[in-house]
Amino acid sequence: MNILITGGAGFIGSHTADALIAKGHRVRILDNLQPAVHPKGKPAYLHPEAEFIQGDVCDRDVLRKVLEGMDAVYHFAAYQDYLPDFSTFFRVNTVSTALIYEILLETGMCSRIQKVVVAASQAVMGEGRYRCLSCAVDIFPSIRLDAQLSQGKWDHSCPVCGNVLDWMPSDESVIHPCNPYAISKNSQEQIAIHLGARYGIPSVAMRYSIVQGPRQSFYNAYSGAMRIFSLSLMLGKQPIIFEDGKQIRDFVNIRDVVSANLLVLESSRSDYQVFNVGGNQAWTVLDFYDTMQRIVNRENPYVMSGYYRYGDTRHIFSDTHKLQALGWKPVYRVEDSIRDYWAYLLLQDNKGDILEYAEKHMKGLQVIRKSMSI
Repeated sequence: MNILITGGAGFIGSHTADALIAKGHRVRILDNLQPAVHPKGKPAYLHPEAEFIQGDVCDRDVLRKVLEGMDAVYHFAAYQDYLPDFSTFFRVNTVSTALIYEILLETGMCSRIQKVVVAASQAVMGEGRYRCLSCAVDIFPSIRLDAQLSQGKWDHSCPVCGNVLDWMPSDESVIHPCNPYAISKNSQEQIAIHLGARYGIPSVAMRYSIVQGPRQSFYNAYSGAMRIFSLSLMLGKQPIIFEDGKQIRDFVNIRDVVSANLLVLESSRSDYQVFNVGGNQAWTVLDFYDTMQRIVNRENPYVMSGYYRYGDTRHIFSDTHKLQALGWKPVYRVEDSIRDYWAYLLLQDNKGDILEYAEKHMKGLQVIRKSMSI
């Protein structure tokens, strides 16, 4: 097959390209090489057999050109950041997705396309599913506001009895996006599934949890615990643990993500469906940091002084039973992700300035804040 990967120079895209080429497919990559992610330009890790085209996924002429002759599309190009430039999330994420379907229809290329796979996100589920054991009801809380967080009150409470809610795994039926990025990703899901079904273009949306492994950009301030903790340990700096460190997170290895991407390409049972792609193991942030220290054989005390990152979820964990019903399951552990990313990071330069810049940048945007009660 001839396969287009938008955002193919990025983390998930480049690994997916490697796997597709290994299976005999021909891959074309479209990427704008956004400086925040690729400050050095075209990365050296791109597969030499992949056709690379630099361009904007929102440029109609460029997108029409790269779609010509394609049998399938992986749409991974996306904008993610903490910046309050809300329109950019929808221009890059939502408009580009709509434009793909628009071009496929107006040119007649839709008759050739066998699959469109759109990268969604766990963020679509927002704070996810919780349960009040006292009231015996499921609750889907909204984002925690600053009035609560500034008092150091991290947990969600039942609106009826006031008891702390217990987190539950969230399946694909949970849709509660609470920030511009999540809303734009939800719109991508809706475009792919509904326009795909309406016009007979087999389409799939993949809700990735926190994907980890080599090539994950350490320049992007948006990226999370793996980047922060790895750089801190490598540079001998104390990382900030936000809130109380007991937040539940769901990490998945890049190789498991790639296997999921290839599975839905080949399975007609995936058509017009949304799938969670997660690691099937719940981690607290503190446990993750302790494990990283053990794996890389370095120790450094953390700072926990009431800092929080405004907009973060308290707990989120993806139920992947739907994808497992297609024959997929995660086989790599968080320990594998840590080893792979650490080895990758050791080969990079200019690491010293990145951690300080990202922290200062987010504080300047008032993303990192401090509780008044601590």
